[in-house]
Amino acid sequence: MNEYLDQVYLGNTIKDYLLSASILIGGLILKKYISNLLNWILYRTFRRYGKTVGVKKFIELLSAPFGLLLLITIIYFSFYRLSFPLEWEMAAVKDFGVRFVFVQIFEGAIIFAITWYVIRIVEFIGLVMAARAELTESKLDDQFVPFMKSAMKVVVAGAGFVFMLGAVFNLDVVSILTGLGIGGLAFALAAKETLENLLGSFTIFLDKPFKLGDLVKVGEVEGRVEGVGFRSTRIRALDRTLVTVPNKKMVDFELLNDTEREVRRAKFNIGLLYSTEEGQLKTVVDEIVKAIDDHPLTEPDPVVRFLEFGASSLDILVIYLARTPDLSEFAKVREEINYKIMEIVKRNGCDFAFPSRTIYMQKD
Repeated sequence: MNEYLDQVYLGNTIKDYLLSASILIGGLILKKYISNLLNWILYRTFRRYGKTVGVKKFIELLSAPFGLLLLITIIYFSFYRLSFPLEWEMAAVKDFGVRFVFVQIFEGAIIFAITWYVIRIVEFIGLVMAARAELTESKLDDQFVPFMKSAMKVVVAGAGFVFMLGAVFNLDVVSILTGLGIGGLAFALAAKETLENLLGSFTIFLDKPFKLGDLVKVGEVEGRVEGVGFRSTRIRALDRTLVTVPNKKMVDFELLNDTEREVRRAKFNIGLLYSTEEGQLKTVVDEIVKAIDDHPLTEPDPVVRFLEFGASSLDILVIYLARTPDLSEFAKVREEINYKIMEIVKRNGCDFAFPSRTIYMQKD
């Protein structure tokens, strides 16, 4: 039996082939279980901070990159003992050839898997921080956490790419970074608008003109803020359309934040018929003032005045403030007061005017 296992084919014994096959098949079968076990052990490091997210989400995020890393490791150790036949006259690992390409691909795959793994850890930390931010009263951290998570993922991906250039392709990283610094001006000119939007995002976080969930109006866009990214801000318009606004516009344009307002102002005119007597008009004005004052959501001392003689009506100016920033609640307040005004006008024997014209006809 040993003599059979020691037979050599293509530079390797049958024992070597069986050992490689056993490592490969066994590793592929146990890969999922090993991945879950090691991820669970790693989760214990974050368990104190990651209770709000849980181990299931942690394993779900890390299973794919860690599985890739395990697969590469299994393939490496399964073929580690095998060698190319001498008669193939393969070039050495340091010389360009099949061995060199295999080694470079293996190193690049390892760096890619590790970078992917770290990015997923950053993703998990972002979920933990987002869950904690939801427990606070401030909305600034809800807005800041996704931004920082994206920034860290970009940094990790960039570092992994630079490390791959140095380790796999044997490039001088210092020279590359120096060249990027020299070419930075040309890049900045080419990506001027992108950089302006990026600076706009930092301005939003520093100046804090709005928070997630605020009702804002920028130019012709009005809606609630759903998220702030590197380049743009996502606003859910009043018709439920998702609008993406560049951060540069969010900073440069006039921004109205309806959520931050304390009151809403109502201003309109009431037109009564010219047949209305002076006493009736004064009573209507006084009762409208009292009705607005008695409403629980209005500011005291509204402005209700007989304003002017209109083209076809006696015009009464009505101005009051409602103590609510919510648009739907403000509409309800206006509706209730409008009903009161209709009741007051009818009760005093008056009526609303409408555009009309009187024509006098004379016979010769």
